[in-house]
Amino acid sequence: MKALVALILLVQLPIHTAVPAAPPGPLGCDDPESEEAAEVAVSYINGRSHHGYKFALNRIENIRVIPEGLNSDIIFLELDLLETTCHILSPTPLENCTVRSFAEHAVEGDCDVKLLRVGRKFSMLASKCHSHADSSEDILQVCPDCPLLTSLNNTEVLTTVTAALNDHNSKTADAYLRLLEIGRAKIQYHPAHIVYVEFAVAATNCSAKEAKDNVEACQLLPDDQSNYGFCTATIATTQDKSQDLRVDCQLYGHQVPTPDSPFLSRPGVTYSQSVQDTPAGMVPSVVQGFTNHNLRFSHNNPFASESSSSEFPTAVLSAKSVAKRAVAEVAQHDKVPRPVGFLPPPPPPCPGKIRHFRI
Repeated sequence: MKALVALILLVQLPIHTAVPAAPPGPLGCDDPESEEAAEVAVSYINGRSHHGYKFALNRIENIRVIPEGLNSDIIFLELDLLETTCHILSPTPLENCTVRSFAEHAVEGDCDVKLLRVGRKFSMLASKCHSHADSSEDILQVCPDCPLLTSLNNTEVLTTVTAALNDHNSKTADAYLRLLEIGRAKIQYHPAHIVYVEFAVAATNCSAKEAKDNVEACQLLPDDQSNYGFCTATIATTQDKSQDLRVDCQLYGHQVPTPDSPFLSRPGVTYSQSVQDTPAGMVPSVVQGFTNHNLRFSHNNPFASESSSSEFPTAVLSAKSVAKRAVAEVAQHDKVPRPVGFLPPPPPPCPGKIRHFRI
Protein backbone atom coordinates (compact mmCIF):
# COMPACT_ATOMS: atom_id res chain seq x y z
CA MET A 1 0.00 0.00 0.00
CA LYS A 2 2.82 2.37 0.92
CA ALA A 3 4.49 1.59 -2.39
CA LEU A 4 1.29 2.47 -4.27
CA VAL A 5 0.96 5.82 -2.45
CA ALA A 6 4.60 6.64 -3.19
CA LEU A 7 4.07 5.85 -6.87
CA ILE A 8 1.00 8.12 -7.02
CA LEU A 9 2.91 10.99 -5.37
CA LEU A 10 5.83 10.51 -7.77
CA VAL A 11 3.54 10.73 -10.79
CA GLN A 12 2.07 14.00 -9.47
CA LEU A 13 5.47 15.70 -9.15
CA PRO A 14 6.02 18.44 -11.79
CA ILE A 15 8.26 17.41 -14.62
CA HIS A 16 10.92 20.02 -15.41
CA THR A 17 12.23 19.96 -18.96
CA ALA A 18 14.79 22.26 -20.54
CA VAL A 19 13.13 25.07 -22.50
CA PRO A 20 15.06 26.02 -25.61
CA ALA A 21 16.29 29.60 -25.68
CA ALA A 22 14.23 31.95 -27.80
CA PRO A 23 15.89 32.85 -31.11
CA PRO A 24 17.35 36.36 -31.25
CA GLY A 25 15.04 39.05 -32.56
CA PRO A 26 15.51 40.60 -36.00
CA LEU A 27 18.38 43.03 -36.40
CA GLY A 28 17.48 46.70 -36.37
CA CYS A 29 19.19 49.19 -38.64
CA ASP A 30 21.03 50.84 -35.73
CA ASP A 31 22.12 47.63 -34.00
CA PRO A 32 25.91 47.25 -33.58
CA GLU A 33 26.02 44.21 -35.88
CA SER A 34 24.16 46.11 -38.60
CA GLU A 35 26.58 49.02 -38.33
CA GLU A 36 29.54 46.64 -38.43
CA ALA A 37 28.19 45.06 -41.62
CA ALA A 38 27.60 48.51 -43.12
CA GLU A 39 31.17 49.53 -42.31
CA VAL A 40 32.50 46.49 -44.18
CA ALA A 41 30.24 47.30 -47.13
CA VAL A 42 31.26 50.97 -47.34
CA SER A 43 34.95 50.04 -47.18
CA TYR A 44 34.39 47.56 -50.02
CA ILE A 45 32.51 50.11 -52.13
CA ASN A 46 35.20 52.77 -51.73
CA GLY A 47 38.04 50.32 -52.29
CA ARG A 48 36.58 49.10 -55.57
CA SER A 49 35.29 52.34 -57.05
CA HIS A 50 37.25 53.44 -60.11
CA HIS A 51 36.20 57.09 -60.27
CA GLY A 52 35.15 60.07 -58.21
CA TYR A 53 35.18 60.33 -54.45
CA LYS A 54 34.93 58.22 -51.33
CA PHE A 55 31.49 57.92 -49.79
CA ALA A 56 30.53 57.86 -46.11
CA LEU A 57 27.55 56.14 -44.50
CA ASN A 58 24.61 58.45 -43.89
CA ARG A 59 21.89 55.95 -43.01
CA ILE A 60 21.08 52.24 -43.01
CA GLU A 61 17.73 52.13 -44.78
CA ASN A 62 16.95 48.44 -44.42
CA ILE A 63 18.44 45.10 -43.37
CA ARG A 64 17.39 41.50 -43.99
CA VAL A 65 19.07 38.48 -42.45
CA ILE A 66 18.59 35.05 -44.04
CA PRO A 67 19.91 32.09 -41.99
CA GLU A 68 22.04 29.87 -44.19
CA GLY A 69 23.69 27.38 -41.86
CA LEU A 70 24.50 26.54 -38.27
CA ASN A 71 26.61 29.65 -37.76
CA SER A 72 26.22 31.67 -40.96
CA ASP A 73 23.76 34.13 -42.50
CA ILE A 74 23.25 36.04 -45.70
CA ILE A 75 22.72 39.75 -45.01
CA PHE A 76 21.12 42.23 -47.38
CA LEU A 77 21.61 45.93 -46.66
CA GLU A 78 20.18 49.06 -48.25
CA LEU A 79 22.55 51.96 -47.60
CA ASP A 80 22.29 55.72 -48.03
CA LEU A 81 25.74 57.26 -48.59
CA LEU A 82 27.08 60.81 -48.99
CA GLU A 83 30.06 61.97 -51.03
CA THR A 84 33.14 63.18 -49.15
CA THR A 85 35.91 65.56 -50.19
CA CYS A 86 38.43 62.69 -50.48
CA HIS A 87 39.12 61.37 -53.96
CA ILE A 88 39.20 57.58 -54.21
CA LEU A 89 42.97 57.75 -54.80
CA SER A 90 43.54 59.71 -51.58
CA PRO A 91 45.29 57.74 -48.80
CA THR A 92 43.27 59.65 -46.18
CA PRO A 93 41.27 57.18 -44.04
CA LEU A 94 37.53 57.52 -44.53
CA GLU A 95 36.99 58.53 -40.90
CA ASN A 96 39.14 61.62 -41.57
CA CYS A 97 37.31 62.58 -44.78
CA THR A 98 34.83 65.44 -44.62
CA VAL A 99 31.31 64.86 -45.92
CA ARG A 100 30.38 67.62 -48.35
CA SER A 101 27.78 69.94 -46.90
CA PHE A 102 24.32 70.32 -48.38
CA ALA A 103 25.18 73.83 -49.64
CA GLU A 104 28.20 72.44 -51.55
CA HIS A 105 25.69 70.60 -53.76
CA ALA A 106 25.84 67.23 -52.09
CA VAL A 107 25.94 63.92 -53.96
CA GLU A 108 24.05 60.93 -52.57
CA GLY A 109 24.78 57.26 -53.16
CA ASP A 110 22.16 54.51 -52.88
CA CYS A 111 23.57 51.01 -52.53
CA ASP A 112 22.23 47.48 -52.17
CA VAL A 113 24.81 45.09 -50.78
CA LYS A 114 24.91 41.38 -50.02
CA LEU A 115 27.22 39.98 -47.34
CA LEU A 116 28.00 36.60 -45.81
CA ARG A 117 28.32 36.48 -42.03
CA VAL A 118 30.12 33.50 -40.52
CA GLY A 119 30.27 33.86 -36.76
CA ARG A 120 31.36 37.46 -36.24
CA LYS A 121 33.16 37.81 -39.57
CA PHE A 122 31.59 39.58 -42.56
CA SER A 123 32.60 39.18 -46.19
CA MET A 124 31.16 40.96 -49.22
CA LEU A 125 29.36 39.01 -51.94
CA ALA A 126 27.88 41.69 -54.21
CA SER A 127 27.19 45.43 -54.50
CA LYS A 128 24.90 47.52 -56.66
CA CYS A 129 24.89 51.33 -56.42
CA HIS A 130 23.94 54.52 -58.16
CA SER A 131 24.74 58.09 -57.16
CA HIS A 132 23.22 61.43 -58.04
CA ALA A 133 23.52 65.08 -57.09
CA ASP A 134 20.77 66.79 -55.15
CA SER A 135 18.42 68.91 -57.25
CA SER A 136 19.49 72.47 -58.03
CA GLU A 137 16.12 73.71 -56.77
CA ASP A 138 16.77 72.29 -53.30
CA ILE A 139 20.18 73.99 -53.11
CA LEU A 140 18.91 77.37 -54.31
CA GLN A 141 16.11 77.37 -51.74
CA VAL A 142 18.69 77.16 -48.96
CA CYS A 143 21.50 79.14 -50.60
CA PRO A 144 20.39 81.29 -53.57
CA ASP A 145 23.96 82.46 -54.36
CA CYS A 146 25.71 79.09 -54.02
CA PRO A 147 27.43 77.77 -57.18
CA LEU A 148 25.88 74.63 -58.63
CA LEU A 149 27.42 71.50 -60.08
CA THR A 150 27.83 71.63 -63.82
CA SER A 151 28.59 69.06 -66.48
CA LEU A 152 32.08 67.60 -66.24
CA ASN A 153 32.64 68.21 -69.96
CA ASN A 154 31.36 71.79 -69.91
CA THR A 155 33.55 73.97 -72.16
CA GLU A 156 34.40 76.40 -69.36
CA VAL A 157 35.30 73.49 -67.10
CA LEU A 158 37.65 71.93 -69.65
CA THR A 159 39.26 75.31 -70.30
CA THR A 160 39.80 75.88 -66.58
CA VAL A 161 41.31 72.43 -66.01
CA THR A 162 43.66 72.85 -68.97
CA ALA A 163 44.75 76.32 -67.84
CA ALA A 164 45.23 75.17 -64.24
CA LEU A 165 47.33 72.12 -65.08
CA ASN A 166 49.43 74.02 -67.60
CA ASP A 167 49.99 76.74 -65.01
CA HIS A 168 51.12 74.21 -62.40
CA ASN A 169 53.44 72.40 -64.81
CA SER A 170 54.99 75.67 -65.96
CA LYS A 171 55.94 76.66 -62.41
CA THR A 172 57.08 73.39 -60.82
CA ALA A 173 60.53 71.85 -60.86
CA ASP A 174 59.08 68.44 -60.03
CA ALA A 175 57.44 65.78 -62.19
CA TYR A 176 55.23 66.75 -65.10
CA LEU A 177 51.61 65.95 -64.23
CA ARG A 178 48.93 64.54 -66.51
CA LEU A 179 45.19 64.64 -66.03
CA LEU A 180 43.48 61.43 -64.93
CA GLU A 181 39.92 62.64 -64.52
CA ILE A 182 37.85 65.68 -63.66
CA GLY A 183 36.13 64.91 -60.38
CA ARG A 184 33.85 67.86 -59.79
CA ALA A 185 33.01 71.25 -61.29
CA LYS A 186 30.82 74.20 -60.30
CA ILE A 187 30.09 77.57 -61.86
CA GLN A 188 29.01 80.69 -60.01
CA TYR A 189 27.41 83.43 -62.12
CA HIS A 190 26.61 86.11 -59.53
CA PRO A 191 27.92 88.37 -58.10
CA ALA A 192 31.12 87.28 -59.91
CA HIS A 193 31.71 84.67 -62.61
CA ILE A 194 33.82 81.92 -61.02
CA VAL A 195 34.57 78.40 -62.25
CA TYR A 196 35.57 75.84 -59.59
CA VAL A 197 37.18 72.55 -60.62
CA GLU A 198 38.67 69.51 -58.90
CA PHE A 199 40.65 66.89 -60.79
CA ALA A 200 42.89 63.87 -60.24
CA VAL A 201 46.41 63.81 -61.69
CA ALA A 202 49.34 61.43 -62.03
CA ALA A 203 53.08 62.01 -62.18
CA THR A 204 54.94 61.07 -65.36
CA ASN A 205 58.51 59.93 -66.01
CA CYS A 206 59.43 63.47 -67.14
CA SER A 207 60.28 66.56 -65.22
CA ALA A 208 58.25 69.63 -66.09
CA LYS A 209 61.34 71.04 -67.82
CA GLU A 210 61.82 67.90 -69.94
CA ALA A 211 58.16 67.96 -70.93
CA LYS A 212 58.62 71.38 -72.56
CA ASP A 213 60.95 69.80 -75.12
CA ASN A 214 58.99 66.62 -75.87
CA VAL A 215 55.72 66.23 -73.97
CA GLU A 216 54.65 63.24 -76.09
CA ALA A 217 57.48 61.20 -74.56
CA CYS A 218 56.14 61.69 -71.04
CA GLN A 219 54.36 58.56 -69.81
CA LEU A 220 52.63 57.70 -66.56
CA LEU A 221 54.91 55.96 -64.08
CA PRO A 222 54.65 52.14 -63.91
CA ASP A 223 52.57 50.49 -61.19
CA ASP A 224 55.48 49.95 -58.81
CA GLN A 225 56.33 53.67 -58.93
CA SER A 226 52.93 55.29 -59.52
CA ASN A 227 52.29 58.62 -57.85
CA TYR A 228 48.79 60.09 -57.96
CA GLY A 229 47.56 63.43 -56.75
CA PHE A 230 44.71 65.89 -56.64
CA CYS A 231 44.27 69.49 -57.75
CA THR A 232 41.76 72.23 -57.06
CA ALA A 233 41.54 75.39 -59.14
CA THR A 234 39.37 78.45 -59.68
CA ILE A 235 39.18 81.07 -62.40
CA ALA A 236 37.40 84.29 -61.49
CA THR A 237 36.48 86.60 -64.36
CA THR A 238 35.88 90.26 -63.53
CA GLN A 239 33.64 92.71 -65.35
CA ASP A 240 36.61 94.04 -67.33
CA LYS A 241 37.27 90.43 -68.52
CA SER A 242 40.50 90.05 -66.56
CA GLN A 243 40.99 86.63 -64.97
CA ASP A 244 42.42 85.47 -61.67
CA LEU A 245 43.63 81.84 -61.75
CA ARG A 246 44.43 79.97 -58.54
CA VAL A 247 45.75 76.39 -58.51
CA ASP A 248 46.73 73.99 -55.75
CA CYS A 249 48.07 70.50 -56.53
CA GLN A 250 49.19 67.85 -54.04
CA LEU A 251 50.77 64.47 -54.82
CA TYR A 252 49.99 61.56 -52.51
CA GLY A 253 53.21 59.62 -53.02
CA HIS A 254 53.41 55.99 -54.10
CA GLN A 255 50.84 53.74 -52.44
CA VAL A 256 50.92 49.97 -52.11
CA PRO A 257 47.60 48.30 -52.99
CA THR A 258 45.76 46.53 -50.16
CA PRO A 259 42.90 43.99 -50.18
CA ASP A 260 40.53 46.87 -49.36
CA SER A 261 41.95 49.12 -52.11
CA PRO A 262 43.20 46.86 -54.91
CA PHE A 263 43.06 49.49 -57.66
CA LEU A 264 45.28 52.18 -56.17
CA SER A 265 48.31 51.46 -58.31
CA ARG A 266 46.45 51.24 -61.60
CA PRO A 267 46.45 54.18 -63.97
CA GLY A 268 43.12 52.76 -65.15
CA VAL A 269 41.39 55.32 -62.97
CA THR A 270 40.32 56.81 -66.29
CA TYR A 271 37.39 55.16 -68.02
CA SER A 272 38.10 52.29 -70.38
CA GLN A 273 35.93 53.83 -73.10
CA SER A 274 37.42 56.02 -75.80
CA VAL A 275 38.79 59.32 -74.56
CA GLN A 276 39.33 62.72 -76.06
CA ASP A 277 42.67 64.49 -75.81
CA THR A 278 43.17 67.94 -74.34
CA PRO A 279 46.43 69.85 -73.85
CA ALA A 280 46.34 68.82 -70.19
CA GLY A 281 45.73 65.12 -70.68
CA MET A 282 42.66 62.97 -71.23
CA VAL A 283 39.02 63.59 -70.45
CA PRO A 284 36.81 60.47 -70.15
CA SER A 285 34.10 60.73 -72.78
CA VAL A 286 31.66 58.74 -70.64
CA VAL A 287 31.15 61.71 -68.30
CA GLN A 288 29.64 63.86 -71.03
CA GLY A 289 26.48 65.49 -69.77
CA PHE A 290 26.93 64.25 -66.18
CA THR A 291 27.65 66.37 -63.12
CA ASN A 292 29.10 63.55 -61.01
CA HIS A 293 30.75 60.17 -61.39
CA ASN A 294 28.07 57.54 -60.93
CA LEU A 295 28.84 54.64 -58.59
CA ARG A 296 26.88 52.48 -61.02
CA PHE A 297 29.92 52.23 -63.30
CA SER A 298 31.87 50.44 -60.55
CA HIS A 299 29.08 48.62 -58.68
CA ASN A 300 26.34 47.04 -60.76
CA ASN A 301 25.87 43.45 -59.58
CA PRO A 302 22.14 42.61 -59.80
CA PHE A 303 22.46 39.91 -57.12
CA ALA A 304 23.22 42.52 -54.46
CA SER A 305 19.52 43.09 -53.78
CA GLU A 306 17.24 40.53 -52.19
CA SER A 307 14.59 40.92 -54.89
CA SER A 308 17.11 39.69 -57.47
CA SER A 309 18.29 36.70 -55.44
CA SER A 310 16.08 33.79 -56.50
CA GLU A 311 17.60 31.53 -53.85
CA PHE A 312 15.37 33.05 -51.15
CA PRO A 313 11.57 33.04 -50.82
CA THR A 314 9.89 36.37 -51.46
CA ALA A 315 6.98 35.70 -49.11
CA VAL A 316 9.05 36.52 -46.01
CA LEU A 317 8.10 39.88 -44.54
CA SER A 318 10.91 42.40 -44.98
CA ALA A 319 12.18 44.72 -42.27
CA LYS A 320 10.94 47.70 -44.27
CA SER A 321 7.38 46.30 -44.25
CA VAL A 322 7.64 45.71 -40.51
CA ALA A 323 8.84 49.28 -40.07
CA LYS A 324 5.93 50.72 -42.03
CA ARG A 325 3.47 48.64 -40.03
CA ALA A 326 5.08 49.69 -36.74
CA VAL A 327 4.85 53.37 -37.71
CA ALA A 328 1.16 52.93 -38.50
CA GLU A 329 0.59 51.20 -35.15
CA VAL A 330 2.35 53.99 -33.26
CA ALA A 331 0.23 56.58 -35.07
CA GLN A 332 -2.93 54.64 -34.19
CA HIS A 333 -1.89 54.39 -30.52
CA ASP A 334 -1.29 58.15 -30.42
CA LYS A 335 -4.95 58.78 -31.30
CA VAL A 336 -6.25 56.81 -28.30
CA PRO A 337 -6.14 58.26 -24.74
CA ARG A 338 -3.85 56.17 -22.54
CA PRO A 339 -3.53 55.93 -18.74
CA VAL A 340 -0.62 57.51 -16.90
CA GLY A 341 2.50 55.38 -17.20
CA PHE A 342 1.57 53.90 -20.57
CA LEU A 343 4.64 53.17 -22.70
CA PRO A 344 4.19 53.47 -26.48
CA PRO A 345 5.48 50.71 -28.75
CA PRO A 346 9.23 50.81 -29.47
CA PRO A 347 10.38 52.66 -32.60
CA PRO A 348 10.53 50.63 -35.82
CA PRO A 349 13.82 48.76 -36.43
CA CYS A 350 14.36 50.47 -39.80
CA PRO A 351 15.26 52.86 -41.32
CA GLY A 352 18.11 53.86 -39.02
CA LYS A 353 19.36 57.19 -37.77
CA ILE A 354 20.62 59.92 -40.09
CA ARG A 355 24.29 60.58 -39.41
CA HIS A 356 24.73 63.77 -41.43
CA PHE A 357 21.66 65.24 -43.16
CA ARG A 358 18.71 64.20 -45.26
CA ILE A 359 18.99 64.76 -49.00
